[in-house]
Amino acid sequence: MTLAEGVWQQIFNFDNYGELLALVRNSLIAGAALGLVGGLVGVFVVMRDLPFAVHGISELSFAGASAALLLGVNIVAGSIVGSLVAAGAIGVLGARARDRNSVIGVIMPFGLGLGVLFLALYKGRAANKFGLLTGQIVAVDTPQTSWLLGTSAVVLVALAVMWRPLLFASADPEVAEARGVPVRGLSFAFMIVLGLAVALSVQIVGALLVLTLVVTPAAAAARLTASPVLLPALSVLFAVASIEGGILLALGSSIPISPYVTTISFAIYVACRLADRYRIRRWGGVRAGT
Repeated sequence: MTLAEGVWQQIFNFDNYGELLALVRNSLIAGAALGLVGGLVGVFVVMRDLPFAVHGISELSFAGASAALLLGVNIVAGSIVGSLVAAGAIGVLGARARDRNSVIGVIMPFGLGLGVLFLALYKGRAANKFGLLTGQIVAVDTPQTSWLLGTSAVVLVALAVMWRPLLFASADPEVAEARGVPVRGLSFAFMIVLGLAVALSVQIVGALLVLTLVVTPAAAAARLTASPVLLPALSVLFAVASIEGGILLALGSSIPISPYVTTISFAIYVACRLADRYRIRRWGGVRAGT
């Protein structure tokens, strides 16, 4: 076997694929839920220019998950606690836009440092450590799936309750505040919802690449439409396609799931940008739903 064939075999290996598929049933279910949550939350992340906040929250989520791994308790719960602490701190200390990036810049290294400390103290399997950073597909057991689905339901209910005023406040905060919309309260509430969504995503794609689920699908969809209906629908479609496709491709290989999910998500984004450029050349600069 040549070197190229060996590398290809590592990246794509479909031997005994049917038998392996049964091992990721929980991951496929969790992935569908995360795609739905990430796609919807990502719409507001893009509208409110919060990608940096997503990365900052993911670092504290990583720290919480690492602490849970060290203590032998539920990793999903630890990840959620870490995310909520970060989201709450950003929401309170970075209420004004000009303060937010500084607060996130302080929180990120602190969270990453804590996570590295907890992992250094952990003496268990190295795969568990690596999985918190790059994701895992076969480590989502039934209790974790229940936690993921339950938390996803909380996020979806919260988004349903505040969708219209949050959309208004995200699109034009000054006018929304003048109309009596509680802009600051909605901002803080959304940061908590974002924290939960990030905590869920860390379980599948790892702390380093959460942006690929919470930002890239919505950014790709925004290249095609500005419709308040089509934008979240396409964002969810792209997120679900990325994570489910990544799980299925990573199943037969020895490579972590993250490169597959990020590659699919990036390919979708590039395709949407090319379609956007073609539309501009052909029809002008107006997007569908504007």
